[in-house]
Amino acid sequence: MEGLVGYSRRNFMVPIQRFATWDAFNAYLEDQCRRRQADVLRGQSETIGERLVRDLAAMADLPASPFDACDQATGRVNSQALVRYRTNDYSVPVAYGHRDVWIRGYVDEVVIGCGGGVIARHPRCYDREDMVFDPVHYLPLIERKINALDQAAPLAERDLPPEFATLRRLMEARMIKVGRREYVQVLRLLETFHIDDLHAAVKKALQLGAVGFDAVKHLVLCHVEKRPPKLDLDVYPYLPRATVGTTSAASYMSLLSRDVA
Repeated sequence: MEGLVGYSRRNFMVPIQRFATWDAFNAYLEDQCRRRQADVLRGQSETIGERLVRDLAAMADLPASPFDACDQATGRVNSQALVRYRTNDYSVPVAYGHRDVWIRGYVDEVVIGCGGGVIARHPRCYDREDMVFDPVHYLPLIERKINALDQAAPLAERDLPPEFATLRRLMEARMIKVGRREYVQVLRLLETFHIDDLHAAVKKALQLGAVGFDAVKHLVLCHVEKRPPKLDLDVYPYLPRATVGTTSAASYMSLLSRDVA
């Protein structure tokens, strides 16, 4: 096994390869290994692929559940909703403060859970004494302490599309502090929806002039469900109702007779 690792490093990774994701790197390695199955090693009369088929027939079946290749550890959430793993701190939702959690460290990500559920996923950080934030984890706290919106460190490095800044400006211009809180409520939709879906809903809300949390939530649901947006006035009983009469054909006839006269 160690000899094969060395062979792979010398032949598949020299010169140093660069890939956008771990999945792309693994796909490259798999392709190189499959190509090598056509080679015949010294002292052998069959190809590597032919010998592999014979070996697979003699091997035992794989386990029913796949092996979870990760480092497992436990930790405790501190007062800043952070969990330490291998010298680095990773954020979790503020609701889990001061609770015991389990940690799984994979090559490319760190998964944190509490009880039987996963509460946070982060890209694996290989630096030391670093902090990895997910801004969504802190939004419930910021919603209660709305004046901390611009000073919150977890939100400082979050690059949102420009339409979000426009939405916030319009909300604050219309409702001041209440508008700022509604903007945070819009951001909290990221707890459920993907950023691309929420971005599409925000753009649609700006086009319609529907600047409000209820409107954005309705539009993102319509976008995900692929149905046209429809405003139901029954949930807004305080709005004045307009009564539009039905025009009869006789009304048009009277207009025609007036033109003849």
